[in-house]
Amino acid sequence: MQIIEHSIVGVRSAVTRLRRRGTKLEFVVFPMLHVAMPSFYAEVTERLLQCDLLVVEGIIDLPADGDAAETGGSARGLLALSALTATYRSIAANRDSGLVEDPIPYGELGVPVITPDMTTAEVGEGIHALPLKTKLQIWGATPLAAVMNYFNGRQRLLTRNIEINDLPSAAEELESEDAAAFRELFIGRRDEQVLTALADLVETRADEQLRVAVVYGGAHIPGIVHGLSRLGYRPIDAEWLTAVAA
Repeated sequence: MQIIEHSIVGVRSAVTRLRRRGTKLEFVVFPMLHVAMPSFYAEVTERLLQCDLLVVEGIIDLPADGDAAETGGSARGLLALSALTATYRSIAANRDSGLVEDPIPYGELGVPVITPDMTTAEVGEGIHALPLKTKLQIWGATPLAAVMNYFNGRQRLLTRNIEINDLPSAAEELESEDAAAFRELFIGRRDEQVLTALADLVETRADEQLRVAVVYGGAHIPGIVHGLSRLGYRPIDAEWLTAVAA
């Protein structure tokens, strides 16, 4: 199953509808890019307004009055997230790219929203637990990636490296132990949390006429689709949206 595709027209995202026989609840999965053309986000917004519930990616910041351990973990998490998001924010910062960060005001669309994601404290704790070598690689690589993306980010998106399907890529199968640890923290653990929320919806609301949008970054979609498959949900149709035109 293709999720993010590269072709002569550019980069496209497959918005996929999944159903389970004998139930009314359906899921619509939106593979997102952190930066894309404004028209892509406008098309996604139009479709979200046709849904009854939005399950949205979004690491949650802790309130300031958390205990000392949580507050320290939250600060580490915010620092790590700021560094990592700079690698794609720099693409949108170059106005010549024609791309923007996701501007969708999910909480203002008039559709209920849940965000079953990690907290900044959990991210901070996860970063703290990584091997020192992995942390040094993260802190060393992110500034360079941000600079490269500022000057060449659009072109880097318009390559086959952007493609995602529901099978592990060759790069994932060959990735180092450090890369696997990083992937488990930022992809695997977060996939588990959203799948727990989706399973709860299936258990409690399967008989309702409910269209649930699952709006997550493309890297999360293989895990989400496989998780929904284990719950009996299968793709029934898909629509391609162009995220970055060639």
